[in-house]
Amino acid sequence: MSKELFIRTSLQREWLEKLLKHEKDFKEDSQENDKQSSFPKKNVNTLVEMGYTKLTLPVEYGGEGIRVTDMVLLQETIASLDSVTGLAIGWHQGVVGELYEKELWEKEKLKSFAQEVLNGALVNRAVSEAQTGSPTRGGRPGTNAVKKGSKWVISGQKNFTTMSPVLTHFLVSAWVEEKQGIGFFLIPRDSKGLSIKETWDVIAMRGSESHDLVLDHVEVAEESFVELNHGPRGDKINGWILHIPACYLGIAQSARDYALKFAVEHSPNSISGSISQLPNVQSLLGRIDLELMKARHFLYSVAEAYDDAERRSHITNELAAAKHIVTNSAITIVDLSMRLVGAKSLQMSNPLQRYYRDVRAGLHNPPMDDMTISKLAQTAIKEAENK
Repeated sequence: MSKELFIRTSLQREWLEKLLKHEKDFKEDSQENDKQSSFPKKNVNTLVEMGYTKLTLPVEYGGEGIRVTDMVLLQETIASLDSVTGLAIGWHQGVVGELYEKELWEKEKLKSFAQEVLNGALVNRAVSEAQTGSPTRGGRPGTNAVKKGSKWVISGQKNFTTMSPVLTHFLVSAWVEEKQGIGFFLIPRDSKGLSIKETWDVIAMRGSESHDLVLDHVEVAEESFVELNHGPRGDKINGWILHIPACYLGIAQSARDYALKFAVEHSPNSISGSISQLPNVQSLLGRIDLELMKARHFLYSVAEAYDDAERRSHITNELAAAKHIVTNSAITIVDLSMRLVGAKSLQMSNPLQRYYRDVRAGLHNPPMDDMTISKLAQTAIKEAENK
């Protein structure tokens, strides 16, 4: 299934061509990185050198000012080449996009950090904790920030810190007692008391090295206190989270492409021609493309609605629904692809078994399926009651 239908601008085509020039390089280490749980540093360095990581910066700050739809298209493409690279760099792109679109920080801080990004800085939010679960459910972080003179002292431990080997900055959530709210602190990697505890030992997105971030009385200046929230961030409309489903759509596309290639090339001596002519195989291929089409159209439709200022005001649960639909469709697509390929898909040398493990990670990225379904129901009930 071609993405040509969704390419609207010369900028999109230009960047797609740039990314696809690195297809071979991005793909070649995927299997070994998965086996060794090793982060794809080479791929990320390439993206930084290309200027990719400054695309979501607004033009006034020196970036390209790309829209959410542009990001979705490019992120899907990167993930189809290497899933870990797609998920990892997507967090940076999404964080930067949201920060500047919503102007979450003071103007001077946005300007100074933009220079860091232009010089190759990589950032991700560090919010998850073992004791609180997903921050989108409103749990209060166990990480604390206490004022000490002119400094803030931060202590705590975060898990699921994706891209930990190469992040230059961590946007850390902490409970600020004197503010009775959750603050975010921008902490440079070289801060004293900051360390990475290598805890990442999972079956999905193994190369993401989403280790624990340990903060042992880390002192930061007043200006590092960049945000203060009094409620769960998950309640806010943020189109930049669509980098998450874009990643899993890219993986699904790769699974589909592998299965299709296998179908047209595999020709056992028990039949004349390839297995692509068999009705059961065609049924699987048809179901795969239907799922892919459904997921892609829904995702891009929501992204385009978000990019339209007038239509954005009508968005309620579409962002969460896009993540739900795409992630579950991706899981289905990989499963069907493996059924088509058969036992060969279970070989460790076969990329399908890696896609199968990686798409499962999407179920545990925010927002969670149960929250999405619940909010859809609550919204429907509220609308009915208000009629």
